[in-house]
Amino acid sequence: MRRHLNGLLLTCLLSVILLFCSCGNQKDTPLTGQNRPGKTPVSSPAVTKPAASEAPAAGKWDNTPKVLIPAAGGKAAFQEGGLEIDASHTENGYIMVRYSGPSDKVKFFVVTPDDVRYTYDLPVSEDYMALPLTGGDGTYTLDVREHVQDKLYSNLFKQTIDVKLKDEFQPFLYPNQYTWFTASTKAVIKASELAGGASDGLDVITAVYNYVITHVTYDEEKARTVQSGYLPDVDETLDTGKGICFDYAALMTAMLRSQGIPTKLEIGYSGDIYHAWISTYINETGWIDNIIQFDGKSWSLMDPTLGASNDASDLRDYIGDGTNYTVKYSR
Repeated sequence: MRRHLNGLLLTCLLSVILLFCSCGNQKDTPLTGQNRPGKTPVSSPAVTKPAASEAPAAGKWDNTPKVLIPAAGGKAAFQEGGLEIDASHTENGYIMVRYSGPSDKVKFFVVTPDDVRYTYDLPVSEDYMALPLTGGDGTYTLDVREHVQDKLYSNLFKQTIDVKLKDEFQPFLYPNQYTWFTASTKAVIKASELAGGASDGLDVITAVYNYVITHVTYDEEKARTVQSGYLPDVDETLDTGKGICFDYAALMTAMLRSQGIPTKLEIGYSGDIYHAWISTYINETGWIDNIIQFDGKSWSLMDPTLGASNDASDLRDYIGDGTNYTVKYSR
């Protein structure tokens, strides 16, 4: 079993090294299409249902999609050389950014209160993009640099902002650059369908997890050829039934967030292999497939990539208490 796990993780490494070069590089071309981050309105945040972290009535889960919509409110905006940053809704765990300047490449660094630096590539676009603030309350540094030539970048903007979240779950309920979805995203509609017979959050997570691990297979060819800056398209993963670890994690993240279940897309190490997985939070207690335990008071780690190709007992031994996993970034 350990040989099988290591083999799959090693294959995943070949793709993730390319994906997370500089710990979060994004694609260099503008993101387009109905389910990509270029379609967010410039208005106050909206949601199809009340706050997603609130528990539904006991005995019956409300499977109506609860899609939170990040927006640029215009109340706290910074502008510099074609760069616009809207920090109107930091209490919800995100900022909105867009770049329409002359440079072909722009690096956007977000440094959290605990000094973890997240790196994003900004496309040249008139549309806003949501970037998450996942380091909790405190002072964040926003550092933006424009490409000059070769590997040289010049400083464009640097500013600190103070963030006080409504609660710790906010950043992990909204769509963002890494996991984008809307009410019309197929993955959101499928999640609602899967949650139709659920009694509680544990039932929803069980249904989504078992669907993903039985309907998505690991894409060896994609792992060999994926380009730096790749961003998952959750509907493409759903339609093709194939993906790499980043795709598995993004798909489950989108599906669970759309059902109001706080979910972290986590990037780091499984053993000594760079990898992507998720952690979720619910108030209920119980087990999924006798592998993942939910205690109702902490985040629970789930690895759908390994779940798709290993039996439950062996996977439970590997995941264990999570000590085989080291988180570097949560998105």
